[in-house]
Amino acid sequence: MRLHVDQRHERVLELVRERGSLRVAELATELGVSAVTLRRDVETLATRGMLRRMHGAVVWPGDHADATVRQAPTDRSYDTPEGAVIGMIVPTTVSIFTDIVNGARETVGARGGRLVLGVSGYVDTEDSVQAEHLIAGGAQGLLVAPSWFGGVPTDGQEEWLTRCGVPVVLVERSAPPGNPAAGLDRVRTDRAHGAAVAVGHFAALGHRRVTAVLQEGPHATPIGDGFQAAARARGLEIHQGAPNVREYGDYEASVDYLTDAVRAHGVTAALVHSDEDAIVLVPRLQARGVRVPEDLALIAYDDQVASLADVPLTAVAPPKRSVGELATGILLRRIAERAGRLTPGPRQHLDLLPELRIRSSCGAKFPAATAH
Repeated sequence: MRLHVDQRHERVLELVRERGSLRVAELATELGVSAVTLRRDVETLATRGMLRRMHGAVVWPGDHADATVRQAPTDRSYDTPEGAVIGMIVPTTVSIFTDIVNGARETVGARGGRLVLGVSGYVDTEDSVQAEHLIAGGAQGLLVAPSWFGGVPTDGQEEWLTRCGVPVVLVERSAPPGNPAAGLDRVRTDRAHGAAVAVGHFAALGHRRVTAVLQEGPHATPIGDGFQAAARARGLEIHQGAPNVREYGDYEASVDYLTDAVRAHGVTAALVHSDEDAIVLVPRLQARGVRVPEDLALIAYDDQVASLADVPLTAVAPPKRSVGELATGILLRRIAERAGRLTPGPRQHLDLLPELRIRSSCGAKFPAATAH
């Protein structure tokens, strides 16, 4: 039941008195109200001298208040600048970036800040244009998923990142060792691990001949590398030569490849990136007489809409929202460091592991076997 404003004020005072200090975001969550509402309550109570507000935290008034804050070195989020404006540049707002953007937006909002979005449309020269616009508009730091076709910079594509003048965190992208952008913070999905998890599931079901059909783009290389390495490690035979999905403007090349792989080469399992492509391929394969999962077990990669397919698709699910949340947390810390609120810490490269969500498209035709 929603508390009346006076009851809410009493509860805020009770919690702060009991614990000495609390983050504004924690209070909002505990009381079940928005961060905006809670900040308004805190302002009212602080004006009355009933509590103190310090860098995103609420503390009980008195001589012990500062000491209370200093005694919490493991939770430095109170030093995050409230009201920070964060710029975010993504190539698109669909597919995986929908949840990544939402994770970033909610994290910034919980700290009293604002996320401002720029979209590059996969045009690499547009990244720096969007960055200049966001910084001119007051962005204090940038979350960036650059339009690097292979997922890494080539021919100096990273130069603008290293001279844009504000803290930058790479999102779902990385720079190779020795590249000037390699020293930037980054948060990304370990896509090779996700592919390896899919292969492990195929192996556990007893499949011995497998293949992968992937999109061109930033994620094809790590997914392909992970698939190949895991299949070799488990002694599976890999059928090679798959065309990139939609390489010729339609799906017929991929359908031809998979049909031949099943009928002529004994392939019984395939990883397809992405969900959308897998959903298109399944009925086309079935029209050719290749049944999913009876003839071909299939795992999709991304899990955006895999559960909605006519044959619900087993899918590798990247932790998309967590990518946005963690990248934003790192960026807010860098902004706080720049403002002198925190001692600068080491740069971070975070790789988050996807999980496998099992549905109907893998079936259980083959007897379970011990993975090796």
